Amino acid sequence: MATVQAGTKAVKRAAENPLLAILERLGYAVRGALYAVMGLLALAVAIGVVGGQTTDLSGSLVFLIANPFGKVVLVVAIIGLTAYSVWGFIRAIYDPLHRGHDVAGYAARLGFVTSALSYAGIVILAIRILAGSAGGAGNSTQKTVAAILVHPGGGWLTVVIGVVAILVGFGQFLEAYRATFKEDLKSAEMTDWERVNVIRLGRFGMFARGVTFVVLGWFVIQAGIHHDPAQAQGFGGAFAFLLAQPFGRVILGIVALGFVALGLHSFACARWIRLMSTAD
Repeated sequence: MATVQAGTKAVKRAAENPLLAILERLGYAVRGALYAVMGLLALAVAIGVVGGQTTDLSGSLVFLIANPFGKVVLVVAIIGLTAYSVWGFIRAIYDPLHRGHDVAGYAARLGFVTSALSYAGIVILAIRILAGSAGGAGNSTQKTVAAILVHPGGGWLTVVIGVVAILVGFGQFLEAYRATFKEDLKSAEMTDWERVNVIRLGRFGMFARGVTFVVLGWFVIQAGIHHDPAQAQGFGGAFAFLLAQPFGRVILGIVALGFVALGLHSFACARWIRLMSTAD
C-alpha cells in the first residue's frame, strides 16, 4: 500500500510539472483540430460539396499536413498527442480527477485507456509518416479487425468489441445528458457565457460521437459474425452509412456539426481544463 501511495504521489508531482501541463494542453488543441477537420469534411459531404469525402482522426491528420508546413504540423501533433495519450493513462490508472471506484468511475477510466491507446496509434502513424515509411491513413478499423479474425475465436472477440463500441456510444449519450465533464473545467476563470457554451459544445459533440460509435459498433459486430473484416468501418464509414439513410444529408449534417462542436470544445479544454483536482 505504501509503495502504491508513493507511486501515486510521484505521478501526481510529474503531472503537475508546468512543462508537461503545457504539452497536455497542446494535446487538447491538436485533438480539437483533428475533430474539427473530420467534422468539416463530413459537413462538406452533407451539403454536397464536389470532391468531399469523409474520414477519421488519422485521415484528419493527413489532411492537416498536406501543405508546405506539413512537417512542422506533424511534429507539433506528435508532441501534443503523445502528451495527451500519457495524460489518458494517468487519468485511468491514478484517477487524479477522482472519477471514483464505482461502475461509472471504472467505465470512465476504461474510456481514458481506450482514448490513450487510440491517440497513441495516431502518434505511431505520424512518426511513420515523418520517417517516410507511411504514405497515409488506411482503414485502421478494418486492419485491426483483420488481425483479430486470423486467431481462433477471433470472430466472437470481434463481436464483443463491437458490443463494447455500442456501449461506449450509449455512454456518450449519457455523458451528453449528464455533462459530468463540466466538473473538470476551471469555472472560476470563465465567464457565465463561456462556461454555458463550452458545456453545450461538449454535450452536442458527445451526442454526435455517440451516434457514430453505435454505427461503427454494429459494423464491427457484422464483421465478427460473417468473419469478414471488410464489413468493419471507422468513422468515415459511419458517416457514409448515415448519408445513405432517409434524410441522410440532414442527419450527417447534424452529426458533422457535432464533431465540429467537439473540436471547439477540445480547444476550450486546452485553455480551461483542470489537469489535476487539487492543482493547476
